[in-house]
Amino acid sequence: MNVEIESSWKEQLADQFEEDYFKELSDFVDGEYKQNKCFPLEKDLFNAFNLCPFHKVKVVIIGQDPYPREGQAHGLSFSFDGGKPFPRSLNTIFKAIKHTLTTPFPTDGNLTRWAKQGVLLLNSILTVQEKKPASHRKFGWECFTDAVIERLNDEREGLVFMLWGVKACKKASLIDADKHLVLEARHPAARPPKGGYTSTCDGHWPGCTHFSQANEWLFNRGNLPIEW
Repeated sequence: MNVEIESSWKEQLADQFEEDYFKELSDFVDGEYKQNKCFPLEKDLFNAFNLCPFHKVKVVIIGQDPYPREGQAHGLSFSFDGGKPFPRSLNTIFKAIKHTLTTPFPTDGNLTRWAKQGVLLLNSILTVQEKKPASHRKFGWECFTDAVIERLNDEREGLVFMLWGVKACKKASLIDADKHLVLEARHPAARPPKGGYTSTCDGHWPGCTHFSQANEWLFNRGNLPIEW
């Protein structure tokens, strides 16, 4: 796997690239892209990092793995490069933004505009085989993206982490809530649970206030809010 990653991230993650798990992951990814159709395109694999350098990160949104169909995933969690209609998860996100910030419903699902403002759109797993969601889980990507979160937690202060869904909420153990704002909600693609909400990770959508909370947190610390 050719790791073409922005220089500040390359410096921060240099130790990970030398780890045995990453070398095994790299061999696995190379094999998958040679034998199967996988997404995103290899040139877009580290887009989240290339569009949002380490020192410019303000908000981290953690997803699961890329959209598994042609022309959709391009290296940013939840971002959709396939026109319309939007996926269920992104549609729910946009509804929450419209509801809580009283802004027009976005017309473009490509979230590059967020990344360039300091939103790290990080999937826990960075690759996927066509039409096979979660096909690349437990091959090493989780270790890598955990390291990304830990490095941001240790080296930065005042970030906003948005954790959506049970899997993402488990990442809270890697984050110091005294240094950063940690926001949890159920996954935007999930349907309301039968029997009602039982935890923070079950609730909030579609009236999720994470976007307004994030902007208030950033503003109070002298940072420009995100234009969602």
